[in-house]
Amino acid sequence: MPDLPAARKPLFFKGVARVQATKGHALSHSDFDFPLGLVPWQKELRRYARRLSEGYSYAPLDENPDSYRLSALVAASRVEALFRDFAATLLPDESFLILEYYLDNWTGDTKQQSEPTVFYSPILPTDTLLKELHRYLPRLVHDGFVGFGLANNRQGVEIFFSEEKVFTCFTGNHLQATSLFARHGLPHNPKQIFPADYGHDHLSLLCYRPASLPPELAVLPRRELDFQVFCRELVDRLEMYQIDDGLAFYLSRKDQDQIEQVLARHEDYCEWADEDFGAVIYDWNDFVDECERLFEGDLWEYQQGLKVRDMIQYVIENVPAQLRARLEQIVAEPDQRFQKALTDRRKQLHHPEAPRLRSERFWYQGIVRNQGTCLRRDLIRSGWYRPA
Repeated sequence: MPDLPAARKPLFFKGVARVQATKGHALSHSDFDFPLGLVPWQKELRRYARRLSEGYSYAPLDENPDSYRLSALVAASRVEALFRDFAATLLPDESFLILEYYLDNWTGDTKQQSEPTVFYSPILPTDTLLKELHRYLPRLVHDGFVGFGLANNRQGVEIFFSEEKVFTCFTGNHLQATSLFARHGLPHNPKQIFPADYGHDHLSLLCYRPASLPPELAVLPRRELDFQVFCRELVDRLEMYQIDDGLAFYLSRKDQDQIEQVLARHEDYCEWADEDFGAVIYDWNDFVDECERLFEGDLWEYQQGLKVRDMIQYVIENVPAQLRARLEQIVAEPDQRFQKALTDRRKQLHHPEAPRLRSERFWYQGIVRNQGTCLRRDLIRSGWYRPA
């Protein structure tokens, strides 16, 4: 069991509940070089110790078979070099940082596992992000309550080192990724063992006395070992923003290329052709969120939100069938929420003639129930409330 500071015994993560370190299973590190924040249970080591070794497995994504998820177990001392190499090779130009960690202000059921909060940075040159990450990487790698990664949605690439201390890569070019693993001496193992396969605990770096930490961490003040502190600092430095994890999907580079071809053919949408279409879908989702709460913009701003859905529908109707089905599935949930937020559905807002769509534009049928002052004022002036 790791040495605990005399001042207090921090909580660590076991199964689905937070428990005091003194009440958990007996903890022990195996010969494998695990990050400090992940400690297998002793009884589990007796079952898995001989099978614990570096390696990776991969498989096509069920919903997107032209893209792959590669998962690797990597010695803690080698994670930084692997992460930098993948970033430089797969994301050479620009990307955004993904940071996941557990906030102190979680108010859910204490008997249930809390969920990490997800933050994204703005899109920046990858080299800039790596320089910003340099002083934080040892803490991000070792702390058991933190996950981090880089992604570029337009390229369909994401690399991530999770709180479960597994290195994952999503890409449409799995041969490039497997070549990188081979360069670092990681073998392919279809039956690779990962931490989720056995019982283990998650620990904060504060669970360790300074003498138990590697040199690059031992020199830091205790406060800077607190993931609440260094993660918040990183969020502030990069002006990261919190993400609602409710809407999750993946568009491969092939998907984005097909969407680009469709948008490039339309004179009103061609300027959006080389942008990340996932951001457009999130714009629609954010608009729906605002309409559910209270839409505080005016009628023109409301109509701009509806035009986002016009663009999405134009793409849906003009991409290949397989991609069309997945896009329809992605927007189904925000579409359903938006329809529930509408009232006066016997009336229809005026919609532009372009783009010409085959489907009925339900989003123009009615108006949102939760209207702010500006929207209601404009609706009155436009005659929306006049008797038919």
